[in-house]
Amino acid sequence: MNEFDFIRRLREQTKSRSQSSRLSVGIGDDAAVIRQYSDRDFVLTTDLLVEGIDFHPQITPPRLLGHKALAVSMSDIAAMGARPRWALASVGFAKDVWDSNFKDDFFAGYLGLADRYDVTLAGGDVSASPQIVIDSILVGEVTTGRAVLRSTAQPGDQIFVTGSLGGAAAGLKLIEFGARVSEPGAAGSDSDDDAIQALLLRQLSPQPRVGWGIVLGEEHLATSMIDISDGLSSDLHHLCTESSVGATIDAASLPLDENVVHLCGRRALDPLALALHGGEDFELLFTVARENVKRLPQLVDGIPISHIGEIVDATGSVRVNEQNRVWELAPQGFEHFGDKS
Repeated sequence: MNEFDFIRRLREQTKSRSQSSRLSVGIGDDAAVIRQYSDRDFVLTTDLLVEGIDFHPQITPPRLLGHKALAVSMSDIAAMGARPRWALASVGFAKDVWDSNFKDDFFAGYLGLADRYDVTLAGGDVSASPQIVIDSILVGEVTTGRAVLRSTAQPGDQIFVTGSLGGAAAGLKLIEFGARVSEPGAAGSDSDDDAIQALLLRQLSPQPRVGWGIVLGEEHLATSMIDISDGLSSDLHHLCTESSVGATIDAASLPLDENVVHLCGRRALDPLALALHGGEDFELLFTVARENVKRLPQLVDGIPISHIGEIVDATGSVRVNEQNRVWELAPQGFEHFGDKS
């Protein structure tokens, strides 16, 4: 099978799936064409996943990698308060990978997540490459002027996060310790085994908070928002820097992943450190004006939120209240070209 045969087959697969009525031209031409309405803004994001840096194919099943490639872009769209609509996926494969079932399993995972949110794969590119490279582009839309930015938090706003923190980073540590994801139904009945598998999936198959993003954007609830991809300490600093504000958070209010807490005594996992600095949770970190807190729903798609602190008038300063002490939180999340990368 050559690349053109594969693209034709992928085009046929998308024909049987839900198609946006505004997609005029999809896979098969030089570019996708999407009709635009005057009262809607397009929101575009792109994410690059590189073998050996962002994933290891010996560890990550291709179906889960396909899911994650789209999920990380969906999380960006959610963080803008937008609804994901159209995707472009470009991939580079070595010859031995191309000749295997990797590409089919990869796109099965990719399209499975796309189907859940009515996202249309509208195009992309395929190339030979000495290593696996994945470029995920996603287009979302939002009511004109309603995109939620990082730069619009105000002193007095309350800080919230969706879901739980630290699970994905714990999953990465478990992988480094030798743990591997099991086939469906193959996990043992031991509670530790269940917790380990759940944490591995937090790392390898993240669930983007699309529903929360849409609610916070469309209901005009969030004053600012960012997704937690690099770690809470780093991403909260990003938000505060862009908004020229500071923040105070309460360590006791952080929603620690229950599986990390369950395993911490036996697997050398520090729940608080992982919650503060661990990346790739892909939860949403957002601020809400005090008077609008009561309007927040308790759950969206079964996912709760936690109130963790407040925005303050102290540019760039992020402090943590922990029992009887207050300390400055430095950004310690992942950096591609930092000393820890």
